[in-house]
Amino acid sequence: MIVTIDGPAGSGKSTAARGLAERLGFEFLDTGAMYRCVAWSVLQKQVDPADEAAVVEVSRQTHIAFSDARVLVNETEVTGQIRTPEVTEVASVVAQYPGVREELVRLQREAASGIDIVSEGRDQGTVVFPDAFCKFFLVADPEERARRRYDELQAQDKQITVEEILDQIYQRDQRDEQRVVAPLKAADDALEINTSSLTRDEVLDQLEKTVRQRISALSH
Repeated sequence: MIVTIDGPAGSGKSTAARGLAERLGFEFLDTGAMYRCVAWSVLQKQVDPADEAAVVEVSRQTHIAFSDARVLVNETEVTGQIRTPEVTEVASVVAQYPGVREELVRLQREAASGIDIVSEGRDQGTVVFPDAFCKFFLVADPEERARRRYDELQAQDKQITVEEILDQIYQRDQRDEQRVVAPLKAADDALEINTSSLTRDEVLDQLEKTVRQRISALSH
């Protein structure tokens, strides 16, 4: 069984997907981390993010692995390093390239083969797993998304203002929604949930209830 959770940056999809996977006993696939890993590799190799051919080549040479809560690139742990504002910015750029998306979509389908999984991203329900049995699309007000990201970065001692983050969010949304390949949008059969005023557990309760109802319907 495949559950997809899509949505823009800061909508709470990673937290929701991880929590839902725990509640259901499913595996969790963090596809956003995969794009961050490519971005991290691009920065490490000092490749120009605007050089599409070079970035696609880097994506093909980047071996990504997940071990518990750790993320590894070519056997180097990068769990914290892929969460910096620099990597976030580059990830948004490299994710626009068809060659990069093609490579990572292949890896995502491979990772989900034969297991029950909750997968989060921006195109999971529309492109990667169009036949997923349960799809969600999370949204939240831009100001709330910026505040969440600010709190996250403050905990890492990163110096950035809420205004700067809000500006980055607007830019990223525009890039994600306007890219030619796999633009950010809700699948026609996805349930949309606005998380702006909901707690983590309230979001999880809604998601879990919906999934369990569908599992129950399938078994009758």
